[in-house]
Amino acid sequence: MNNMNKENTFKVIDKNGKEIEFEVLFTFESDETKKNYMVYTDNTKDENGNVRVYASVFNPEAEPLELLPVETEREWKIIETILQSIEEESKKNSEENK
Repeated sequence: MNNMNKENTFKVIDKNGKEIEFEVLFTFESDETKKNYMVYTDNTKDENGNVRVYASVFNPEAEPLELLPVETEREWKIIETILQSIEEESKKNSEENK
């Protein structure tokens, strides 16, 4: 896997040899799990028209960047809670700017 560049994107080669570019949405460290998480997207949409978003565990000090799977339901719940908070804040800000 390649390192992230200055624009907060990174590229991976999938199992078919195709290069895919991902955009990092945000990273955070959980006080509960003591792990660092990256939330990112390839800006494709699912069958419902929603942008696909992915999450992985990562070590911010590792060279090259290595993404590891989120392992527990508790970790997914932490990530989902943060995503919901960001979405609510974004909606609130867009309504205030109308």
